[in-house]
Amino acid sequence: MKYYIVIPSHNEQHFVSKTLHSLVEQTILPSKVVVVNDNSTDRTEEVINAFANEHSWITLVNSTSDAIHLPGSKVIQAFQKGLEILDDNYDFIVKADADLIFPPNYFETIITHFQSDERIGMVGGFAYIEKNGEWILENLTDKDHIRGAFKAYRKECFKQIGGLKSAMGWDTVDELLSKFYNWKVVTDESLKVKHLKPTGANYNKTARYKQGEAFYTLGYGFLITAIASAKLAMMKKKPLLFIDYIKGFWKAKIENKPLLVTDEQAKFIRNYRWKKMKEKLF
Repeated sequence: MKYYIVIPSHNEQHFVSKTLHSLVEQTILPSKVVVVNDNSTDRTEEVINAFANEHSWITLVNSTSDAIHLPGSKVIQAFQKGLEILDDNYDFIVKADADLIFPPNYFETIITHFQSDERIGMVGGFAYIEKNGEWILENLTDKDHIRGAFKAYRKECFKQIGGLKSAMGWDTVDELLSKFYNWKVVTDESLKVKHLKPTGANYNKTARYKQGEAFYTLGYGFLITAIASAKLAMMKKKPLLFIDYIKGFWKAKIENKPLLVTDEQAKFIRNYRWKKMKEKLF
């Protein structure tokens, strides 16, 4: 199977070389890799260029998205810039971060999954962070959720869900819409991706409010938002984040922010979330 990768990158001079090196060492190489240098002020462009000069399938694109670093919007704006220069001649496409180290068999295994079932729409591994000299699971989400740092989409699924939304919650709504259209989402615990920077390390309070806004725009409703907010705050071991998330939800509701989904999709999402909660409880 033929696959393309788009890597948004902002001030990643210390990490992007490790990411690209791990791609060069894949047992099945990507056909194209586009690294989007998004308004970096360090040596990121120079590092990417060194790889692009050595490997014809790696391309550098310079871009300038919104200056404020908010989760979701900035990274997907950069992703779209990379997507614009790619053709349609791929079997699956990957959105990847610029601070990862993929195991050498990562994409060979992803291909095996896609080939095993034509209804598999998304596949991914698990993120590990270094702590006290050991690589441990970055346990921020359920194990049936693919982290936004590395998402592989079958082309037909990617097109049907309308690509990626330039908003906080993009890496949740993509999976929920995949399920709405009866695609399967597969996570593989054997695929351990080293995540070199902790998630959200640079996010400010505005970004934390955005999480609550995302729950609103996903069509969760207040009760599901409250449960999801409490769970996420506890997983991050910062209980007071719950308050920020709830404030973000109510702010979005008062401002009547547009949803990322249709009314029909929002109803499906709420039913799906209740079903998953009941399964865990009972």
